[in-house]
Amino acid sequence: MASGKTVAEAKDSAAPVYRRVLLKLSGEALMGDRDYGLDPVTVERIATEIRTVCCLGVEICVVIGGGNIFRGMSGAATGMERATADYMGMLATVMNALAMQNALERAGAATRVLSAIPMQSICEPYIRRRAVRHMEKGRVVIFAAGTGNPFFTTDTAAALRASEMGCDALFKATKVDGVYTADPFKDPNAQRYETLSYLEVLSKDLKVMDAAAISLARENDIPILVFSILDSGAFANVIQRKGKYTIIAEGA
Repeated sequence: MASGKTVAEAKDSAAPVYRRVLLKLSGEALMGDRDYGLDPVTVERIATEIRTVCCLGVEICVVIGGGNIFRGMSGAATGMERATADYMGMLATVMNALAMQNALERAGAATRVLSAIPMQSICEPYIRRRAVRHMEKGRVVIFAAGTGNPFFTTDTAAALRASEMGCDALFKATKVDGVYTADPFKDPNAQRYETLSYLEVLSKDLKVMDAAAISLARENDIPILVFSILDSGAFANVIQRKGKYTIIAEGA
């Protein structure tokens, strides 16, 4: 972690707690109220929030899922070969990355899209040292095509890229303001966790991220902060350890 502050000290501070972070967005977060695809207003709002955090002096990289366009697991469930379905899902993440790049640049942020599957006509290939250099220059780096391999989710890709980039934290943007004991949309008695350890997430089978992602974050001591992307200004607040969120960390 970049800062040696305690949780209490961090919450009292107005400055960002983290120097470099990875933001994990689901493809569904870009749909807004639609049933499929991209909602331009939602994409623009999220881009503005990312730009706001950039202005705080935080280096940001982003991993976006593709479930708003195509989900590999769903394709496999209908009889498609899993590897083929996953590659199609990776292509969906590239489309989302390009849409977010466009919105970020209209918001005034310099960006680069780096794809794990080479697509040199539309974006750069993923090279770790190049990605680090882009962030050092203040550019928002958007990682596309997951890990570049089938059978891995974009959650795992997010944990992998956060580890490779030396990120101080992984921010998981969801539709709810943290991790709950049950789905709060279905169970009105669901309770939000303030803190969780990695092992608690795994042992309680909490579905915030897949087990591979949680294990990778644990191995590299990267805290995961889960917050709601639907709340305006939430990303900037949580970066400063304000507002509602759940933090997953060793001994949290």
